[in-house]
Amino acid sequence: MPAKEKKQPTVPRPSSSVIVISPENQVLLLHRVRTSSSFPSAHVFPGGNLSTFHDGEIPSPEDPSRHQDSEAYRTAAIRETFEESGILLAKNNGFGRLIEVKDAEREEGRRLVHSNKVEFRKWLAAKGGRPDIDNLIPFTRWVTPTNVPKRFTTQMYIYLLPLSHDKSTTLKGSNESNTDSEGGSEVVIPDPTHDGGKEHTAARFLPPSKWLQLAQSGRIIMFPPQFFLLHLISPFLSPEGAGKSVASYDERQAQRKAMLEFVRGGNPPWAEQVISPIALPPSHGGKRPDGRIALGLDKPGPELKGLRKGEPDHCVLVEFKKEGPRRLEVRTRKSVLEEGRTESKL
Repeated sequence: MPAKEKKQPTVPRPSSSVIVISPENQVLLLHRVRTSSSFPSAHVFPGGNLSTFHDGEIPSPEDPSRHQDSEAYRTAAIRETFEESGILLAKNNGFGRLIEVKDAEREEGRRLVHSNKVEFRKWLAAKGGRPDIDNLIPFTRWVTPTNVPKRFTTQMYIYLLPLSHDKSTTLKGSNESNTDSEGGSEVVIPDPTHDGGKEHTAARFLPPSKWLQLAQSGRIIMFPPQFFLLHLISPFLSPEGAGKSVASYDERQAQRKAMLEFVRGGNPPWAEQVISPIALPPSHGGKRPDGRIALGLDKPGPELKGLRKGEPDHCVLVEFKKEGPRRLEVRTRKSVLEEGRTESKL
């Protein structure tokens, strides 16, 4: 009887995702619908698959550049943020500040772009704008491990909405005048809204620390990539809860500066890291007495083995239940390995 042929892993689909940071240094998350084809019921950053119609040419699966930051990935990140939240990360052609579009026109644009009735860049050009691809900050790439049928190669970015000079601003959404960091002119950033239930049922800004608390308490579902990245930036951004006064303009600016210094560092640099989270072996602390597993972050996935590197210093502890990941925690890889060696001796 011939040997059973080993099944090849699914080719990962290119996608982009954005950590949008508000003028109050809060982070936007969207609540996906239960019937979503990926991350059902979870809270996620805005993002989605690349589209040749909207975003441009996508390298073939055999081409390593398929897994590199590019204009197509950046355009997709901005387009998906617009489709999913209504927030336009785009500049006005005349003044170089964030473009403003009337509510009715913006909602019509979301519908037309989402249904592929009009190319995103052409719709934006007709409004006098262009995608602000230059201000997207690369912040890791994630490749779905091969044991998952539906795989993605996802470029993560950070985008900083302009700060407000109003020191009395409160955390109540972003429907306020905010100063563009380049020109000092006032722009209105609309409140984020969901996409009418197509993929999301809610869109909201909260401090990173609050999102992490909600995930750890089991009140929301969050997957390891989102949890890990929020864990990394949370120490730098405003820890205040919703409804409380936020830090002053200078304080928020200092928070952003410290965060960007961190994001632009790393070994290898965060912009170059490719992470394919894989459970560590039981002897290395991969299977824990409390029922959680430890996901190593140091592997880039088979497509980039030997070409790119992951994050060598941390692991994410998680319990995968039927409804999604629970009891997430970020630990140093060293501490997880030490615990694994101790357990194996018992």
